[in-house]
Amino acid sequence: MATVAGDTCATLNPSVCQGVPPLLTDLYQFTMAYAYWRAGRHNQHAVFELFFRDNPFNGGFSLFAGLNDCLQFLRDFRFTDEDVEYLRTVLPSNTHPDFFAYLKGLDSSAVSVSAVAEGTVVFARVPILEVSGPLAVVQLLETSLLCLVNYASLVCTNAARFRLAAGPRRRLMEMGLRRAQGPNGGLTASRATYIGGFDLTSNALAGRLFGIPVAGTIAHSYVTSFSSLEEVCPKTLMPLRGGDPVELVPLVKDWLARVCQLLGAKPQQVREGELAAFLSYAIAYPFNFLPVIDSYSVSSSGLPCFCAVALALCELQYQPLGVRLDSGDLCRQSLLVYNVFRQCSKQFSVPAFESFIIVGTNGVSEKSLSELNKRDNEIDVVGVGTHLVTCTSQPSLGCVYKLVEVGGRPRMKLSEDPEKSTLPGRKAIYRLLDTDGHPQMDLICLSEEPAPKVEEPIKCHPLGLDKAVQSVTPAHVTRLRLDVFSHGEILLPLSSAYESRVHAQTSIQALYPHHRKLEEPVSYTVAVSERIHSLVSDIRRGNS
Repeated sequence: MATVAGDTCATLNPSVCQGVPPLLTDLYQFTMAYAYWRAGRHNQHAVFELFFRDNPFNGGFSLFAGLNDCLQFLRDFRFTDEDVEYLRTVLPSNTHPDFFAYLKGLDSSAVSVSAVAEGTVVFARVPILEVSGPLAVVQLLETSLLCLVNYASLVCTNAARFRLAAGPRRRLMEMGLRRAQGPNGGLTASRATYIGGFDLTSNALAGRLFGIPVAGTIAHSYVTSFSSLEEVCPKTLMPLRGGDPVELVPLVKDWLARVCQLLGAKPQQVREGELAAFLSYAIAYPFNFLPVIDSYSVSSSGLPCFCAVALALCELQYQPLGVRLDSGDLCRQSLLVYNVFRQCSKQFSVPAFESFIIVGTNGVSEKSLSELNKRDNEIDVVGVGTHLVTCTSQPSLGCVYKLVEVGGRPRMKLSEDPEKSTLPGRKAIYRLLDTDGHPQMDLICLSEEPAPKVEEPIKCHPLGLDKAVQSVTPAHVTRLRLDVFSHGEILLPLSSAYESRVHAQTSIQALYPHHRKLEEPVSYTVAVSERIHSLVSDIRRGNS
């Protein structure tokens, strides 16, 4: 795999969806804003929370991503004259003209946001973002914020699961741009999967924007475009340490004969076009020679051709990288390739063959990656595309944005479906840790409540459980959300993809193994304080 190392400490913090306009929202946000305005309630102070109701993929945790985009969207939030003129044409004709003048003057200067840090492990029902400000403005932010968080967090979580399935040794490469949900979806996926634990991307623009290491080699079309050694041009290569140019075609033919003899392969089954393609690419990139070897037959053509060209490069003091497998039984083929490399190393005294990498890319899913670890194989790098960026096992995280306070008074959605009810009031979120630093519970309190204290028992009510009050004594307490936006300004430096990635991997590793299991994980406890529990009971009885 030809790899261009990205600056993993890059400080670039561009938005994935640069210039997200406030018009990228649902029309009903404007009809509600107008109704607030018409009733004179548009400037009432309101608080909304963004959260999701269930961990995706039947898993035990999620990762939060998309914060950078949210903050840049908020900073730039304002309607252009063209936006407002368009809204005149789509809102009902009886909309008062002064409302459009109001829209022209809107910005986010009165909006405040607190948020969990990007890359943090988060759980269902825990508010990730709190957005407060004038009622009409924070209402208008709903759809855009959901759009920016939902997919980024989903694909980031998916990547983390692939990382866990792969284990720590194997490198992972994201290569889903051609299957992604449009250009912005492709960029979002590349950044989010890197945060989630992938090592490389094939997306060149993501490499430039976010400092992600990029990698790439040749596709089947390159191989099948050649049919004869006559098409190789140029046909010579200078030895790495100097000397006269060497004619590579006869040199490679000689090596091919020796490789076929060693492997018991039939020279007449070798595809001359495949050999020509490998040779041509090796001349172009002698330091980065890593071809795909299954365009025809791995055993009878692709592998012998690679070995012949690689041996010629080694003779000229270059270091090839390895091969890519893109079809068939990757485990079985990787063992075949690995054994042939060892044979060549021993027979021809070329130790470089023992350091070649084997890349596998063939419709890899989380399940097939987990199965890979259960079988003997020699795959060093796995490339994943479709199942990673499209999140085939679950298409949406299902984040919601719900009103919890207006004018200083708590608000709660009461629903016939208990799962869709909300928790009222402005809140503070705490993560309670045990003596080993493992998260043991997320506790949701009202914002005016005192913070939980270390080594003091706390009474709380776990969500989703028909249990009596529970007591927990934390060894450490962490406040999950930080103030990130106020008065139209971003309060903290935007995190780079690398910084969010480091935080994500640390956050995941802090979990108990039974919470990060891919199948049938133990549910992590999210609880509410006694005061919230009492407030919910009062509202349900109609007393508040």
